[in-house]
Amino acid sequence: MTLYGSIREEILYAAGVLRGGGLVAFPTETVYGLGADAANERAVANIFTAKGRPADHPLIVHLAAADEIERWARDIPDSAWKLAERFWPGPLTLILKRAPGVLDAVTGGQDTIGLRVPDHPVALALLKAFGGGIAAPSANRFGRVSPTSAAHVIAEFGDAVDCVIDGGSCKVGLESTILDLSGEYPRVLRPGAVMPNVLTRVLGELLTVSAGGGPRAPGCLASHYAPDTPLQLIDATEIEAAAQSFLNFGQSVAVLSMHPPATNEVGCRWLMMPADPKEYGQVLYALLREIDTWDCHCALVELPPAKMEWEAVRDRLKRAAGGRQAERGCA
Repeated sequence: MTLYGSIREEILYAAGVLRGGGLVAFPTETVYGLGADAANERAVANIFTAKGRPADHPLIVHLAAADEIERWARDIPDSAWKLAERFWPGPLTLILKRAPGVLDAVTGGQDTIGLRVPDHPVALALLKAFGGGIAAPSANRFGRVSPTSAAHVIAEFGDAVDCVIDGGSCKVGLESTILDLSGEYPRVLRPGAVMPNVLTRVLGELLTVSAGGGPRAPGCLASHYAPDTPLQLIDATEIEAAAQSFLNFGQSVAVLSMHPPATNEVGCRWLMMPADPKEYGQVLYALLREIDTWDCHCALVELPPAKMEWEAVRDRLKRAAGGRQAERGCA
């Protein structure tokens, strides 16, 4: 069932579905989430079944406001309140020590929990109408490209979700930054729209980027966000030659590049990508899904610059490529 976030009665209906243990897909500013009552063990289990998600992968709990943190976390550092005041609602997930009574299924059996307040009017309306925390990973099959529209969710799940709330396209398009505050020092576990330099200015201390050994976090496997079409990352100076090599063998190829088409040959579909990292992130997942409908042998993606503002895009592309760098031109 498709509902519309602009209609209050439909938001109230979706909140009732959640109270009854059902699954509701809803929009956030990052991607669409597959939501369930975070305090209902059976409902949370249904998320894992629908997605085909391993049981040890933790879920992010979405809240209506920062003052709900204490319901879900304990030993909350001052830095968490400072960050919540500055960035919530917004695309920042905080990892904190879990409170007593939080379900193991939500945390993946860990002593930590991920929390955030989403910056989307539909998500906030649903959370307020529901009156509790909503556990919500991205609304896609495990490991697949995240959805940024209601149509993507419907194509992914069909009738396996009780209802989908259509709130339009997501304005960020990439998953939230995940910041671990559960240890001695703050650590970025997943890059996103809120960049480390901004977090550093607010916290007044340098951050580290996790290289393992910390809590498990969503979306951090080497292979993730992957389309069905094999994807290779190619340096800008090599992408034309790489495309031509496929064409020489009679194989069709899709190209995502920030440079104009280098070939007009039949069998090569060349997409110009935005040169701005925010605009790139907004359209990336939708284009990866579109490429899957083209029946190409391979998708070649120009690796964006190794600059901080591109880190979230580069992270998602590397995982979409299966955690492997392309053989041509990529260090």
